[in-house]
Amino acid sequence: MTRVHDFFAALADPTRVRILLLVRDLQLSVGELAETLDQSQPRVSRHVRILAEAGLVRRHKEGAFVFVGVGETLPVKTLYHLVDELLVGEDLIAGDRARLAQVRADRQRAVDEWFRANAGEWDMLRRMGGQDQAVEAALVAAARVPAVGRLLDIGTGTGRVLELLADEAVAATGIDRSPEMLRLARGKLAAAGNQQAAVQQADMRQLPFEPGSFDTVTLNHVLHYADDPAAVIAEAARTVDVGGKLLVADYAPHRHEELRSRFHHSRLGFEDESVLGWMQAAGLEAARLSVHPGPELDVVIWEGRR
Repeated sequence: MTRVHDFFAALADPTRVRILLLVRDLQLSVGELAETLDQSQPRVSRHVRILAEAGLVRRHKEGAFVFVGVGETLPVKTLYHLVDELLVGEDLIAGDRARLAQVRADRQRAVDEWFRANAGEWDMLRRMGGQDQAVEAALVAAARVPAVGRLLDIGTGTGRVLELLADEAVAATGIDRSPEMLRLARGKLAAAGNQQAAVQQADMRQLPFEPGSFDTVTLNHVLHYADDPAAVIAEAARTVDVGGKLLVADYAPHRHEELRSRFHHSRLGFEDESVLGWMQAAGLEAARLSVHPGPELDVVIWEGRR
């Protein structure tokens, strides 16, 4: 069959249309889809495979889970516009929304439990730094010049940068190696009603994106976990398009050795010379944008433009 036949054949089943509408509202695992649709996982997996082969949804694996999101081809956007026109005054997934609300609630509960369990460690870092608001404001301001455009947040963690910038982005993607952190990010973004951002599992040392795929790339308090920060900067820079920028927020040099053992920091902060040199070696015009002092830890924001 031709691609056109595949496209329309994939829409011939009512369940697949429901799946398409559900993942527009929220990126869901196959298990969450099965629960929401009240169908078996094998059956839902088959429907998802057909939609994915037609390019209408995108699947990605995170540990033991497979997550399903909106496809990235032009026909998908056209299709949603057409469906909205055809369904004026009608909601095909009205009966699914209560179960979808339960998925959101389950995700938020996981977020709350994680933060409760880790509150002591986060409180310690906040006491040592305490400049989160100032750093976030500076990151947002830098990302807006000249515009956020296509956003990639590397090491997205709980999705805070996506929360701040996704609404201003043409498209927003967060990556993290940890399936647990990605589940937390999904929970926070869903609770905030943010449907602009997608998150997926990936390694910051080997990003699954073509060169020049993004206009704004961020590394917010991530570089100090890297055993080879120069390689991470080079890989991040590879994805920055002409006219785009890489923004790095991280600690200035410090002597708090306990952060190595307690928080698994590989580096105890960075000198300007090092970060700027790595950016320049990756083909970017580099500069230090701002310094944000804290009681014990200072945070610096560096920018590399292509």
